[in-house]
Parts: sequence; structure tokens; C-alpha cells
Amino acid sequence: MIARWLPYPLLSATLAAVWMVLNQSLAPGTILLGMLLGIVMGRAYGVLEPPKARVRKPAAAMRLFARVMLDIARSNLAVARLILSGRRDAKSGFVAIPLTLADRHGLAVLACIITSTPGTVWVSYDARASVLLIHVLDLVNEDAWIATIRRRYEGPLMEIFE
Repeated sequence: MIARWLPYPLLSATLAAVWMVLNQSLAPGTILLGMLLGIVMGRAYGVLEPPKARVRKPAAAMRLFARVMLDIARSNLAVARLILSGRRDAKSGFVAIPLTLADRHGLAVLACIITSTPGTVWVSYDARASVLLIHVLDLVNEDAWIATIRRRYEGPLMEIFE
């Protein structure tokens, strides 16, 4: 009975909590509406029948998480330094990265990693050619970016998901 109403209880609880945080209120009406939204959206997500992700190596996922957090911190400092220094010689640009990673969950995590890292944005992914296009705020060496994305993120994601 409960599984029918809450096929994804963690998702429903998270959505309700996010609703309350966004409304900055713990009023009964806000809680009730948040719970209702959580239940409805959790059920709607269940109707989509999403494929289950299989994390094959949780230790590799934890190492990747630590690496990403460190890279985000470093990138924040680099972007802040670039902006505060007033450098006018920074050249932004696009980088096309050929990928071997094909797992949809791995690609979704890669999109989150790249977009969460200041100074880089996931622009597009061509599934037929398996080419990722990113934008880099301070593009110095295109080959270095390709090697970095493939070595630091794609390799571990393939280990985790494929």
C-alpha cells in the first residue's frame, strides 16, 4: 500500500524538503503542500519508468566525489582570481571532446560535474558521434582540457557505471 503511494520515498521526501526550504517556512500549509507535491511528483516520476542505475564500484564513486569537490574548490579560486585581477587577455572558447562513455547515468553525472565546476559549461552532446561540446572561460590549451576531462572524469565514470 505504501509503496503504491510512495514508489520513490527518498525523492518524495527530498522534494517536500526543497519546497519548504524554498518557501522558508514550516507553516502547516507549507508542510502539507510540500508533502502533497512530493507524493504527486514521486508518483509522476514512477510513471516514467526510469531505468535503474547500477553503481558497480562505490569506492570509485567516493574517490570521484572527493576529486570533484576539490576541483570545484580550485576552479572557484581560479575564476575569482581571473575576475578580480581584471585580466583582459583571457580567451574563452569551445572544446569538442570525443567520449567513450555511453551510459546515460554516467553522462548525466558528467554533465553535473562539468556544469558545477566554475569556468566550464556543458553545451551539447552529440550521441551519434559521441562528442561532448563544452565552453571554457579561460581556454589556454584545448588538448589539455580534452585529456583532463577524459582522465579525471570519464575514466572513473566508466569504471562506476559501465
